[in-house]
Amino acid sequence: MTRIAIVGVAGRMGRTLVNAVQQDDGATLAGGIVEPGSSLVGADIGELAGVGKLGVTAVDSLEAIADDIEVLIDFTTPQVTLANLAFCAEHGKRIVIGTTGLNDEELAELDAFRDRVPMVFAANMSVGVNLTLKLLETAAKALGDEGYDIEVIEAHHRHKVDAPSGTALKMGEVVAESLGRSLKEHGVFERVGQCGPRDPKEIGFATVRAGDIVGEHTVMFATEGERIEITHKASSRMTFAKGAVRAARWVADQGIGRFSMQDVLGLD
Repeated sequence: MTRIAIVGVAGRMGRTLVNAVQQDDGATLAGGIVEPGSSLVGADIGELAGVGKLGVTAVDSLEAIADDIEVLIDFTTPQVTLANLAFCAEHGKRIVIGTTGLNDEELAELDAFRDRVPMVFAANMSVGVNLTLKLLETAAKALGDEGYDIEVIEAHHRHKVDAPSGTALKMGEVVAESLGRSLKEHGVFERVGQCGPRDPKEIGFATVRAGDIVGEHTVMFATEGERIEITHKASSRMTFAKGAVRAARWVADQGIGRFSMQDVLGLD
């Protein structure tokens, strides 16, 4: 049984992760972390998640549960994640990171731990999304340089703080790399006013933030006479949570290195 701790256990994703661990026969919940000084310190994690008492109480520091856990799952914020990554390196723990919105400097800091920590880092833990990435690679190689315009459209709930989503950016990166392009050079994230005709090598992005949309992503390959759309729609956060728990069980048996969900699923 892989002993898992969840950071941000009282949040929407944290509560879903508790449920996912409980449903997984190969994992057990060994700890949950809330913000320092939170009134929820000492609360039963199972009751916070609505699954009943589990006998595991929330703490506000990783040090309090360092001896009890094998793998940390972190879907928080870049700075919190980097601090937790350093903790894992110091204490010989493994980590699964689903945090998005990291800038170039933060990504470089994260990557610097690849020789110190066994970690899985992915913009999206969904098995379906990662299969979609593989499909996009195939489609881009077949279509992208044959007069097909490429657009990425994503939609999420009103509370999401970063845009475009990490998943949308990853989809754009996969397409760009498959075509030998740079997303930094050819990605277009805003079109306002008289922006002129579309450059054939553009990879455009459009963002929707509304209601309680869990996550929808479409990559469109459009040319004169036809349009191909590859779409993934998530109807529950559980799809991300189950993927994260699967990654935690997988990385528990891995040596030091930075891995992706493609590695977890055997797609790379």
